[in-house]
Amino acid sequence: MQTAFITGASSGIGRATAVALSKAGFQLVVTGRRRERLEELAQELAPVPVHILTFDVRDKAAVEAAVAGLPAEFAEVDVLVNNAGNAHGLAPIQDGDPTDWDAMLDGNVKGLLYVSRALLPTMTRRKKGHIINIGSIAGHETYANGNVYCASKAAVAALSKGMRLDLLPHHIRVAEVNPGAVETEFSQVRFKGDTDRAAGVYKGFEPLRAEDIADIIQFMVTRPAHVNIAEVLILPAAQAAATVIRKD
Repeated sequence: MQTAFITGASSGIGRATAVALSKAGFQLVVTGRRRERLEELAQELAPVPVHILTFDVRDKAAVEAAVAGLPAEFAEVDVLVNNAGNAHGLAPIQDGDPTDWDAMLDGNVKGLLYVSRALLPTMTRRKKGHIINIGSIAGHETYANGNVYCASKAAVAALSKGMRLDLLPHHIRVAEVNPGAVETEFSQVRFKGDTDRAAGVYKGFEPLRAEDIADIIQFMVTRPAHVNIAEVLILPAAQAAATVIRKD
């Protein structure tokens, strides 16, 4: 049985991906900061083997300790889904909060690096692995007040390309999935718990669901070994660009 390691699996795209990959025959390592949610997920997926790790991807030491402590039956990871990330605030650069900047750069960029680095020695030794980095349309189209978030996702795009080049000799596939508007807890985090403002982001059109992204990831990681779907941009039908959405 192949093993998939999913960060940010307690909600949203990460959780939906865990469900999708369990149905595709993977056993799972699910990670996040909210252990109770991960335990609920593991119970839902039973009898699929699930191992839970609780850590913040921004904490390098915690990431390294968690990966080093994986049980033998989960230690050889075949698929890594770097999903954990965040958006904080929506302000012009001159009014931005450096605490928000740190959270986005540490989570979206450094967290991806920490987790990948911890798992890559086993992948390179086995000459086998598939890494899916969750980017965003924001990494390809900068929009007003999105400054640091867009920069963090542009970094994910650059890292995905760099990883694909560096890991090519090791037979490791690297790909990036770039969603447009997906209704998850994303906007609640960005607007710091303002549920009304968060809900307003998705009014007037049908956004993507986390399951839509999970379906794409499942398809990508179940292709034959000679196929790498390197980059996917997925939008709701009502969206044409980062800030161009038809509202009927």
